[in-house]
Amino acid sequence: MPKVCIRGVDHHYHLTAPTAAEMVLVFIHGWLLSQCYWQPVVDQLSPNYQCLSYDLRGFGCSRVFPSPSLVQGHTPLTYAQDLQLLLTELKIKKVWLIGHSLGGTIALWGAKQLPQVVEGVVCVNAGGGIYLKEEFEKFRSIGQRLVKMRPHWLSYFPGLSILMGYSSVYKFIGRQWGRQRVLDFITAQSEAALGSLIDSTTEAEVNHLPQLVAQLPIPVYFISGLNDRIMQPQYVNHLASYHPLFHENGKNVVQISDCGHLAMLEHPCTVANSIIRFLNNSYPLT
Repeated sequence: MPKVCIRGVDHHYHLTAPTAAEMVLVFIHGWLLSQCYWQPVVDQLSPNYQCLSYDLRGFGCSRVFPSPSLVQGHTPLTYAQDLQLLLTELKIKKVWLIGHSLGGTIALWGAKQLPQVVEGVVCVNAGGGIYLKEEFEKFRSIGQRLVKMRPHWLSYFPGLSILMGYSSVYKFIGRQWGRQRVLDFITAQSEAALGSLIDSTTEAEVNHLPQLVAQLPIPVYFISGLNDRIMQPQYVNHLASYHPLFHENGKNVVQISDCGHLAMLEHPCTVANSIIRFLNNSYPLT
């Protein structure tokens, strides 16, 4: 897998062949995941659009080693700055950003950082903008315990792949993907896993999301799972409502039935077709 060094960290990525389309579709994964979860969608879109997927710093194969040039920080903005440098290194000048969960927030920040490069954003299983103190404290507490307690021998526990194949989804996604989730869960570096969890769920960060969406002068679309218990549809709609497209009969939101928190694995055809429709319907906002 090719890689490029960004601020002292080798970022592993996959870039499909160029096509006649001018823009590149850039896929950003979520917390404790990696770029591979986008592959079913990329397979469908790559014949017509060049697609870039990559592992965020500290996740997947983008391992962090001590480096004097490494810029510390795990906020969505910091990850968006990593993305900015990655696109510069790869000489990519026109993109749509497609982010899952935490990746959706990073995509929104990336759009703000790169107004001359980003032509649209698609947030998959991503929303929010309402800070509920007790709920977020509970979420952070559970996440921190999961990260700190994970032993590496878990990858050899035969039943865990099946369990992870059922976790956070509407129905079983297969042992292969369950196994991949176990590996990504175990190999995610603690500093990145804990840092991104905490830094993306502060009161200031959450409350800033609606303002961020409202200020973007480009199309912003949302895809949600009706059975998503991590990012419930009402929170997706709430954040989407701050964008002008929402007020045209909610045309910037697609809700997928029988779908949990991993829409790109549970319904890759629907996600891919929705992205194509978004691209075809996009227009400059005034």
